[in-house]
Amino acid sequence: MSEKQHKKEGILSPVSGARQIAVWQRDALQQPQPDWLAEEVPVALVYNGISHVVMMATPKDLEAFAIGFSLSEGIIASPADIFGIDVVTVCQGIEVQVELSSRRFMALKEQRRAMAGRTGCGVCGVEQLAEIGKPVEPLPFTHSFALEHLDHALNQLKSFQPVGQLTGCTHAAAWVTPAGELSLGCEDVGRHVALDKLLGMRSKEPAAAGAVLVSSRASYEMVQKSAMCGVEILFAVSAATQLAVEVAQRCNLTLVGFSKPGRATVYTHPQRLL
Repeated sequence: MSEKQHKKEGILSPVSGARQIAVWQRDALQQPQPDWLAEEVPVALVYNGISHVVMMATPKDLEAFAIGFSLSEGIIASPADIFGIDVVTVCQGIEVQVELSSRRFMALKEQRRAMAGRTGCGVCGVEQLAEIGKPVEPLPFTHSFALEHLDHALNQLKSFQPVGQLTGCTHAAAWVTPAGELSLGCEDVGRHVALDKLLGMRSKEPAAAGAVLVSSRASYEMVQKSAMCGVEILFAVSAATQLAVEVAQRCNLTLVGFSKPGRATVYTHPQRLL
């Protein structure tokens, strides 16, 4: 449903992750009108009582975010390494309190990094350059995708962005089946967070063939997060960076940019595409 439709129908309470405020339009500066904004709050991931990272995020699907971030950052090997998750509202934001297995928590303490998250930036505050790139096992070649189904997948992407449709302010990440259907999807003001949420959701499902589709550009970290979670094919609506292509080539990930109706630019490993 569009923003105008929401206003016309007089919906007073926003969808989860959005808030309503008064704004002034260029052609009507004398009369404020209601409008919707995507929420953006500090979300701290706290492992066994120790705060590890603070990211700016849309406050929804935060359990999935915690699982996906933990997987894509190599903090855990599987969701079974997490014994419990509590989402707690605090005075300045939200804490997602994660109880890790003792083995994983000890490993995390040894490699812990200080990282102050900002929207759209997943490596702000990394203490040393050597910490940016994590070794990723080369992916197998077990998945394939027929590009004739890409347009159908793109047409469904907004259905996973209720906040985005209301505000025009979120990225989306979705899992695409080989038939071009979107089976899972998440949104967030940050593209990395949206991807982590999707990877967390996908980890709870039985492994299935398919690909990830993101509404953003493909930075190196989007590629690395996907590869860390076993994703073999990544479609990005916008361009890829040079480093993203290098990482994708090295870890055997099929990277496709400019994924738009009737268009796709394949950067690496085209053999998975039909």
